[in-house]
Amino acid sequence: MGIAEDMGTFYNNLKIPTDTISSISVRYKRITRQLNRDLWNSESDTLNSMYTGSYGRDTASHGISDLDITFRLPVRLYDQYRVYMGNGQSALLQAVKTSLQKMYPTSNVAGDGQVVVITFNDGIRFEILPVFDHKDGSSFIFPDSNNGGSWQVCNPKAEIKAIQDRHENTNKNLKKICRMLRIWKMHCSVTMTGMLIDTLVYQFIENYEHRGKSFLYYDYIFRDLFDFMSKQDQTQNHWRAPGSGSYVYRTGIFENKARSAHLRVVEANAFGANGNQWSQRQKWRDVFGTDYPG
Repeated sequence: MGIAEDMGTFYNNLKIPTDTISSISVRYKRITRQLNRDLWNSESDTLNSMYTGSYGRDTASHGISDLDITFRLPVRLYDQYRVYMGNGQSALLQAVKTSLQKMYPTSNVAGDGQVVVITFNDGIRFEILPVFDHKDGSSFIFPDSNNGGSWQVCNPKAEIKAIQDRHENTNKNLKKICRMLRIWKMHCSVTMTGMLIDTLVYQFIENYEHRGKSFLYYDYIFRDLFDFMSKQDQTQNHWRAPGSGSYVYRTGIFENKARSAHLRVVEANAFGANGNQWSQRQKWRDVFGTDYPG
């Protein structure tokens, strides 16, 4: 097999297992129904809720442990908690937490600054962000209980759309590359968020010469992508998210490991050019681990 077949096999190895997808769906619907029951007087398990984060952007790979949900609240609660004496944002998060504890009394349910977190015994963690519709019709207002409390604005729908649009405009390469990079992050213990991965790939691929090519060109794509990532300014604290323009913050230095990955890919490509497929694959496995065919 050549590079195209190897990359295709690698990509297929990254799929989230069907039992994990099923478990996520069941929990998502239970969470949604419980919040609708208490806060909307509804029994719906779909209304007012949406997946966000990497699962919502469809850039997640196997090994996913964090699920982000955005849940819309009725405006009457915003009117109630924005005039709350003290930290109304914290009180709102507590109300959401109290509702969810009815459904999951034995799970770890906690407020965490902006979200309510449910940690299940299989290690999967759901983060529920309560939001209100913004007057612009597309963004959301959400509570931030840190530093005395404030109201912030986010637009996950714009982020999902931007990723999807660029995915379609790059022959459906964008999401594939984002999923593969998550495996590099896990295998090499790279300190960066999934949102930053998606943001950098989004920027890199916009005008890249091979952006619409098949798996046959992924050796070039990853060579140049890792080079691009390694040359980011290490003093830069944040980037702008696709679509929303929200800040995506640095969580650590990733550039050095990107440089190492770039060098391994250059070596892999040299082995491939010389017909040494075994050594080529070992170099790729240095980057991506055992999900890459050996």
